[in-house]
Amino acid sequence: MFERVGLGSFSSTYKARGELARDKKSRTIAVSVLFLDDTAHTFPLEKRAKGAELLNAVFRHLELSERDYFGLQFAQQPGDVVVRLQLILKTVKSTIAMLYSFFQTWVDPNKSFKKQWQTVRGGDVTPSLYFKVKFFVTDPSRLQEEYTRYQFYLQIKRDILRGKLQCSLNTACLLASYTVQAELGDYNPVEHAPGYLSALQLLADQSEETEKRVCEMHKLHRGQLPADAEYNYLEHAKRLDMYGIDLHSAMDSDRNELQLGVSSTGLIVFQNAIRMNMFSWSKMVKLSFKRKDFFIQLRREIPESYDTLLGFSMKSHRNAKSLWKSCVEHHSFFRLQRPHRSPRFLPLSLGSKFYYSGRTELQAVQESKQRTKVSKIFIRSPSKRILGSPLNGSESNGKSSSSIIKNTRPHDNKVTSKQTTSIPRKAWEQQSDDDGFIEQLARSYDLKQPLYGENGQEEGQVVIRLTADEQGRFGFNVKGGADLKLPVLVSRVAPHTPADKSNPRVREGDQVLMINGYDISALKHDQIVALIRASREYRGGELVLTIKPQAHGDQIEEEPICLYVPESDGVQLEGDALFNQSLLLLSDGLASGALLVQYEQMYRKNPDLAITEARKPENAAKNRYRDISPYDCTRVVLINSTTGDYINANYVNMEIPGGTVNRYIATQGPLSNTTTDFWRMVQQESSHLVVMLTTVMERGRPKCHQYWPVAGDTMDLADGFSIQCKSESADETGSFVFRELYLCDTKTDERRFIQHMQYLAWPDHGVPADPNLFLQFTERVRSARSTTLLQEIEASLRQVRLMDADENGVDICERKSATGIDDDSPDDIPPSTSVHQYISAANPPVIVHCSAGIGRTGVLILMDTALALMEQREPVYPLDIVQTMRDQRACMVQNAGQYRFVCECICAAYAKMATESQQ
Repeated sequence: MFERVGLGSFSSTYKARGELARDKKSRTIAVSVLFLDDTAHTFPLEKRAKGAELLNAVFRHLELSERDYFGLQFAQQPGDVVVRLQLILKTVKSTIAMLYSFFQTWVDPNKSFKKQWQTVRGGDVTPSLYFKVKFFVTDPSRLQEEYTRYQFYLQIKRDILRGKLQCSLNTACLLASYTVQAELGDYNPVEHAPGYLSALQLLADQSEETEKRVCEMHKLHRGQLPADAEYNYLEHAKRLDMYGIDLHSAMDSDRNELQLGVSSTGLIVFQNAIRMNMFSWSKMVKLSFKRKDFFIQLRREIPESYDTLLGFSMKSHRNAKSLWKSCVEHHSFFRLQRPHRSPRFLPLSLGSKFYYSGRTELQAVQESKQRTKVSKIFIRSPSKRILGSPLNGSESNGKSSSSIIKNTRPHDNKVTSKQTTSIPRKAWEQQSDDDGFIEQLARSYDLKQPLYGENGQEEGQVVIRLTADEQGRFGFNVKGGADLKLPVLVSRVAPHTPADKSNPRVREGDQVLMINGYDISALKHDQIVALIRASREYRGGELVLTIKPQAHGDQIEEEPICLYVPESDGVQLEGDALFNQSLLLLSDGLASGALLVQYEQMYRKNPDLAITEARKPENAAKNRYRDISPYDCTRVVLINSTTGDYINANYVNMEIPGGTVNRYIATQGPLSNTTTDFWRMVQQESSHLVVMLTTVMERGRPKCHQYWPVAGDTMDLADGFSIQCKSESADETGSFVFRELYLCDTKTDERRFIQHMQYLAWPDHGVPADPNLFLQFTERVRSARSTTLLQEIEASLRQVRLMDADENGVDICERKSATGIDDDSPDDIPPSTSVHQYISAANPPVIVHCSAGIGRTGVLILMDTALALMEQREPVYPLDIVQTMRDQRACMVQNAGQYRFVCECICAAYAKMATESQQ
């Protein structure tokens, strides 16, 4: 179709059909992006689109929420110059290999993508880019989403395997063991035969010897979910010397070759394989470049009357500008509260118009905390050797290979975010490869499906519908369950919550009969809690309860609750008869449920004991949990600590008839800022045994800081004060880890041997799966305490100078008595010695901690005390033991499940003792 237009003597022809053909020819370009899991995807992009449109398309494809840490980098072509440098850092005396390119160009979101591609490549080659981490977070805990941490994990693992980020062999094996835990799950001797790691690409130089070392470390990670293992991987990787450093080649004024590294803290200068200097962002006033020279203007110090200007010569103008842009972006992201944006219209300027347009780390973290967290299910990518192994046939794309692995071991790679309530998989338990109990239960009841009991519930039952609030809460707690042999009752209703505002209102004491139409009479307590929480995810935030109002008020007790010790009937039992009767009553209380009823009625905190020191503002940061604080009267007071005398720890003394007192210190899991205080407490109290009842990470949350070094290394805590780890070994089941540590203090010339015993297979707020393993561990603790007690007493006596002698060998105390010197003179007591130190010298306490220092810690102390009483043939009343512990540290033995478990273990130990005595 042609259209002719005539204007006077002029005429022209407009070919509309040809214009339409040109419009349709190619308005878009295909951009290929390679992701960190080795999958690739092609994105159609309009030719006039800016880089921000491509970035948003990539983030939408990944369903990535925390986007500010990532970017797209133009792929290197064979013509790119790649330089490999070997740097020997003087501080760590280790060789670091760094692989970097002269032109690592990132996609600018504010510029046209087509122009950027033409500038970088200058040809018609199909654009190809890499999805990478651009800003390496200083602390993995700042990342709120599990999927974001997984992308960081893939990036660091890739850099280590390719030699860009190198580490020592010990660290490489440790990181590889976390990779094995994330991909294969818990170590199982039956499933994981010798050589099972050969199918995985774990190390750059992998051998049978290194695989054995990785296997031994893999055994120590039992109970860690893939998210936990990846978090621990990042925690250790962030300590590497070249972590998060962007390197650029330069020269100084004397034409000496330098390497400038841009990091989150500033600019680092390397020369001749030595770290020469480090300029923090706070010391810099201005960064600039002119042609191929890069300049740093430093802040003027107080005694100086001039500005310090440092200059570096780069390879080219593009190199200088690339370094300058990297500094601007890192400084803006890590240092500023919000990015500095220049006005749109400026006076004529010859300088660069580049500015950082994204969000800062502070803004990204704040936005992530405010965002509603959504459980994301994704498939983890296996290591390279699995993808190419004969088990999977020919190598294909990453997603299909992942699905092959998923069919083989779906429970290892298919995980949800840390908000789920699934219990970590244990190697000694058989679990289904299908969806978990809660997922199946929640999906089986659709909102459109009529619920049983809504139209025809029994008389006296009420159906209440609750919708979770903005924080995902329903506002009530429950207690009881089939495992506790107690009805499920509402134990607490928080004010101004959906449960408090419902009509009819949920009240304390109401018996819960059904949840979302499902009868919960046969469910355990943990399953009931998980089912309630799952309603937030699978039912759109709606929870339907069928309850019997005030059920406990309508019950009629057929017989009074039995007591642990019956009232005297005229016959006073003694000796073995009283001992046997106490344990028989304990067994009866477990069977009838009266044992747990009395436990529930006991106070958690002694209301007569004050707690003031823990609530002081200067001590708030030393508490792991705000509601777990030590009593003032029994707290451990640090004497020679530079950070104050406070630590979240209590003395717990359990008296055993016969003159024995088992002394403990119950404390929380150390924080990063209380690690030195923890070891000062160990030194001050002359302790030689530390018992740890938690792992560092559980269900994606930190439970305890790793306050000890890896085997063969030393951890420096203060000037002349350090901890050395001589050895580390696990038991045959992989449930326990035993370490030999040495506490060294050069100021006092002290070198003390410390036994460190860790229980791995014990979930938080739960109980061990195997009571026999718990009994074995408790016996190991008792044996370790008694083995070196005499040696420790002698060393402690010398340490606190209870008995001192002059150069003639005469006892100073005797000499003072003979000369009439008052023995009660305050000068006799060393100023750095407390009363508790004198007691500790004769009977050093055992340091016991879990995460909060109350639940699992209380269970172990209760079991140890019960075994000591049974050895003396003394009656065992667990409720009295708990009360004694709670009078020294609040909330000991945290819940009824833990109390029931330890009582069952006491009965099992009694049965074993009776069997051995008969034989």
